[in-house]
Amino acid sequence: MFKYTDEQLASLKKVEATREARMNSLFPRMTADEKDSVLKENHPDYVEAAYENLKVGPNAGDKVLHELAHLLQGTSRVLGKEIDLEHPDYDVDVLVIGGGGAGSSAAVTAHANGANVMIVTKLRIGDANTMMAEGGIQAADKENDSPAIHYLDAFGGGHFAAKPELLKKLVNEAPDAIKWLSDLGVMFDKDENGNMITTHGGGTSRKRMHACKDYSGAEIMRTLRDEVLNRGIPVVDFTAAIEIIKDENGNAAGAVLLNMETEEILVARAKTVIIATGGAGRLHYQGFPTSNHYGATADGLVLAYRAGAKLLYADTLQYHPTGAAAPTQIFGALVTEKVRSLGAQLVNKNGEAFVYSLETRDVTASSIIRECRTRGNGIKTTDGEGIWLDTPMIEMIGGEGTIEKRIPAMMRMFGKYGIDIRKEPILVYPTLHYQNGGIDINDNTETTKVKNLFVAGEAVGGIHGRNRLMGNSLLDIIVFGRNAGHYAAERAKTVSVGKLTLDHVDKFEKELENAGIGGGELSPRLLPDYRRKDM
Repeated sequence: MFKYTDEQLASLKKVEATREARMNSLFPRMTADEKDSVLKENHPDYVEAAYENLKVGPNAGDKVLHELAHLLQGTSRVLGKEIDLEHPDYDVDVLVIGGGGAGSSAAVTAHANGANVMIVTKLRIGDANTMMAEGGIQAADKENDSPAIHYLDAFGGGHFAAKPELLKKLVNEAPDAIKWLSDLGVMFDKDENGNMITTHGGGTSRKRMHACKDYSGAEIMRTLRDEVLNRGIPVVDFTAAIEIIKDENGNAAGAVLLNMETEEILVARAKTVIIATGGAGRLHYQGFPTSNHYGATADGLVLAYRAGAKLLYADTLQYHPTGAAAPTQIFGALVTEKVRSLGAQLVNKNGEAFVYSLETRDVTASSIIRECRTRGNGIKTTDGEGIWLDTPMIEMIGGEGTIEKRIPAMMRMFGKYGIDIRKEPILVYPTLHYQNGGIDINDNTETTKVKNLFVAGEAVGGIHGRNRLMGNSLLDIIVFGRNAGHYAAERAKTVSVGKLTLDHVDKFEKELENAGIGGGELSPRLLPDYRRKDM
């Protein structure tokens, strides 16, 4: 069981003493200038020493985090291997790389369009960030809302940097995405009359968050996984894509695969390829903990980049404001934004509110970092420091039973360690959560530089700009997963694949050598390495 330190207990008393007063006051929102200031002074994206400029590839000259640069400019896993491209092990219309929500949505849609589809995933289908998403999915489907209002919220929240055509597609197709999921069997929260229950999220001007308690991602992934399996779509699990294959015309035409257990090299030939590999949290940029699953190591970015695809906003990440800061066993685990949308308040060691709890995620995370690192108002923990998230306020606002009804996963996650979030606040600190940037695509989900290579989900750059609002990630995996599946299947009907080649890999390696950076880390990384280095 978790035991508070004397310092933490003293701070807890201050939180309890100020709770009633805080209940009766509303902490003011920041002005635009205040937001800019707190971001520039505290957000990890602004730490210049954490970045370097790429020397080779489509984004040469652009800055990315050191950890990502080492992989983008790393050594291909196929170099020195004898790979028989003449006799592929698999031959399909559409190859989907990744078995999360985006990949599954793409596969289901492509299959419905008559394509011969196959999913390859380096873990198991469903082992993805989708499964771990908790808060909900946005869609403007109420009378007081509209896709236009949704667009304005998201565009502003993303610092006006989103590609308009992608964001337009996201918000316009959101209501249909909810209907599609509901028709497949997703059990969204509803009132006694059968109407969808919606709530606010950070940066939203309307209640448009649809949820399945705080198991939203798990429920969506359960449904999508069942649909993939029920349709008989082949899933090759524990098999990672380690290189995109092109044909003699320079078009994507499959992938080199690595069996994660046997290390056997396999070849998949395809008329079109969809990258749906998710994010990069397990690279632990700047030493941050992460809420991501173990496979989130930026594979898709590496594969696409070496194939010639351009990246967009690869220098920007989202650090979720509330990752668990204690106990150690769940350090970095996501504490869903829904906890704050239901009324929990962020409070420093002195029992003081210091930020409006539903500012956009980047502003809220930056405010927490400032409160701890600059103002010295954080609470020391075994793994660093944190601030309080005053969860008992939820039932003071919503009534007894609200927490168990609306966020049961959170109650159980902390309950395992003897912490009753109905009665005591929890310690939180920003955790590496989302890859805002990714592969540059057009509004048909095809990469802007490589034909027949499509992308969906967190591996895409430009949908959200430089910051993402809560609930728009579960939305984008559905909207762009379905679009990728549709357009890849349609394209496959007209494609004639030429001779398979990996010449682009050799060319990239020569560019690395010419730039004096050859012989780097094997990439993609595939899995994080948590082995002790002093053994």
